[in-house]
Amino acid sequence: MKKAHTRVYTHADCYDHQPGEGHPESPQRLAVVLEALKGGEFAALDWREAPLGTRAQTELIHDADYYDAVCEAVPLRGTVPLDGGDTLLSPGSWRAVMRCVGAACAGVDDVMLGEAVNVFCATRPCGHHAEPDRAMGFCIFNQAAIAAAHASRAYELERVAVVDFDVHHGNGTQAAFAPLPGLFYASCHQSPLYPGTGLRSETGSRNNILNVPLPPGCDSAMFRDRVRFDMLPALRAWKPQLLVISAGFDAHRDDPLAGLKLDDDDFRWITEELMAVAAESAQGRIVSILEGGYSAAGLAGGAAAHVRALMGGL
Repeated sequence: MKKAHTRVYTHADCYDHQPGEGHPESPQRLAVVLEALKGGEFAALDWREAPLGTRAQTELIHDADYYDAVCEAVPLRGTVPLDGGDTLLSPGSWRAVMRCVGAACAGVDDVMLGEAVNVFCATRPCGHHAEPDRAMGFCIFNQAAIAAAHASRAYELERVAVVDFDVHHGNGTQAAFAPLPGLFYASCHQSPLYPGTGLRSETGSRNNILNVPLPPGCDSAMFRDRVRFDMLPALRAWKPQLLVISAGFDAHRDDPLAGLKLDDDDFRWITEELMAVAAESAQGRIVSILEGGYSAAGLAGGAAAHVRALMGGL
């Protein structure tokens, strides 16, 4: 079988997570991304249906009691909140979040078994705010953290890294990784901004957390300097054997929920820089997972630039 360069996982079930009219994390977000990945330049993408994740995969990061609570809270109609009101469940939410988990773990299997060089999981809802024992910030299960833990457990990898360029700090990934020696989390994010975590002083008990806060109004030049001089050297020092990307596109200048000034080319640039790191220590293996992005134009342009870079190879 010929190895795919870039494989994409998605599933129609991900449209059925319906947090309600006017909610920023809407099904339309996925439609915008998938539409952006149509056309001749993306013809070489290897499209696959996301499998359903398993309880065992989810419990690599999340507490069993929390898993049960989410399962039991899924309503027959309408919505129910899992937190103060930002994160809601609808009747279709369970299958949607389990497709997210399944896609992330299947992506890890694909790159570790040599079936693809890299994978993009076009799934929703996003996950990086979900902590081991609670939902938060539109996120129910933390599929990026689960992917990293799955790689570590199933393939006995000693060093796995998650790099997060969503505009919001991934408090859930940090909380899960902070006590674990083999998992590294690096985030560049706007600060101050929700959820209020992600200070430089937060380094984890094993020095395996790196936060690169960016001030409101941060432009391309500042963003690239901070990534180039702060994030990339730390990531190279870690020498990850697999790289997971929490790919949020809400740092785009058009996004209504934040205040950074990035453009499509910045997402291309950081993707290529991360690919260079992966080529050095991880045989190019990358699993990228869709996180935030709440401007249609910013989400479409950023995701297309990101996947275009993944397809380009190094």
